[in-house]
Amino acid sequence: MSYKHGTYAEITGNRVSSTAESSTVAGYIGTAPVNLIRGFATAGVINTPVKISSGAEFSSVFGKSEDWAKFTLCEVAAQNFEVQNVAPAYFVNVLDPSAHKKSSATSASLVVANGKATIVSDTIIIDTFAIADMVEDTDYTLEYNFDTHTLTVTFLDTVTSPVSANYYEVDLTNVTDSVIVGSASDGVYTGLKAFDLLYQKYNAVLTVLAAPGWSEHPAVYSAMIATVTKLNGHWDGFVNADIPVASTTTISAALAWKDTNGYNSERSKVYWPQAADGSGRVFHLSTIATAMMLRQDNENDGIPFETISNKPVTSAKQYFGAGATNQGFDQVTANTLNEKGITTICFWGGNWVMWGPHTAAYTYSGTMDARAIFDVNIRMLEYITNSFQLDHGTDIDEPMTIALKDTILAAENAKLDALVGIGALIGDPVVEFLPEENTDADIINGDFTWNISATNTPPLKSATVRAAYTDDGFQTYYGE
Repeated sequence: MSYKHGTYAEITGNRVSSTAESSTVAGYIGTAPVNLIRGFATAGVINTPVKISSGAEFSSVFGKSEDWAKFTLCEVAAQNFEVQNVAPAYFVNVLDPSAHKKSSATSASLVVANGKATIVSDTIIIDTFAIADMVEDTDYTLEYNFDTHTLTVTFLDTVTSPVSANYYEVDLTNVTDSVIVGSASDGVYTGLKAFDLLYQKYNAVLTVLAAPGWSEHPAVYSAMIATVTKLNGHWDGFVNADIPVASTTTISAALAWKDTNGYNSERSKVYWPQAADGSGRVFHLSTIATAMMLRQDNENDGIPFETISNKPVTSAKQYFGAGATNQGFDQVTANTLNEKGITTICFWGGNWVMWGPHTAAYTYSGTMDARAIFDVNIRMLEYITNSFQLDHGTDIDEPMTIALKDTILAAENAKLDALVGIGALIGDPVVEFLPEENTDADIINGDFTWNISATNTPPLKSATVRAAYTDDGFQTYYGE
């Protein structure tokens, strides 16, 4: 056993005869156009979690672009703040314009009209813009319009057109899987490792993690699972990940890809294909699902007992990639994905809905831990473990009196009873302080353990009615 000092929690083996409240915190990692932000190098927008509560705030902090393939976090901002209007969210941008730029500067010949010239670009690193023998704010000013992606150069004195200028541009090909995965050394955090800073920076516990455009890379998926498994040595979280549509335009291809690449962690949901809205914008399903989880959990006071499956999504159709011939599938066909642990969207009940209540570990008629059947199973267990640590962290290093032991037992029982009361748990959940889990050796070292056994309320995955014809009604012809 490793040395312990603090509150800890573990999701243990099931007890199945046949398992202060922490609110949901959604974290995202990817690339944002911080090259458009003045003073980006010292603005705290690279490799650190940033809390954002609106689309306007996102643009002012991270920039804005409609090219979501290059700037993946802009897709998240659109879904969270425009489509679903849910907030806040926590973003880690890994694009560092100082490092991820083209090797040589771009030269531009500025045509000046009425003292102004323009450059249309969302890859320009504005801080590198320069005109020979001129000084910004003395000879010219710069202003960027996020909606038109236009940098306007206003000259403060008369100049002769054209004017030569130079600037660097970001090169997104330099952002690789290893940049997303990141590292931590001597207090310097990059990539996914930057989420280690979330708790101490915002007093927030990461509960759902997504990386649209990146989670479809196996190395990133594995690192995401590692990130949400005892983050900071304590916190349990959940991953929403995608299967790439570029290489899987059919259901059989998607199923094979999932198996081949090992996308089967019980701490995750896996999605395929993508969704296109009425304006033609394409969203990764992991983006939509994470925002939906945030919304659904918020409606339930931060308690993740209700699956997002069969909840409406803003979509006009399933999307399988540019040039794909797949025209889509119905709910029955969608079930062939569900039975292998893939969540999708389908048209059902008059709406496009998210479809699939399972974790990525689920296989119909397969062998798996019972807690891995439904997403709400594992998410509720994670809620319980995080809640215990948050509520009793201040008790650490207090004298472990009998009264404190009983106080913790009573507090945890009260929380479990409350969860039963709202329908999040069923039956009689139990919290115990067991002798075999608290040996003399444990007590001598100040290590104490409480055991919780709980059954979360399962979703109504299917409902069947059996109707039969009968001739009994003919008796009405004959009266009494």
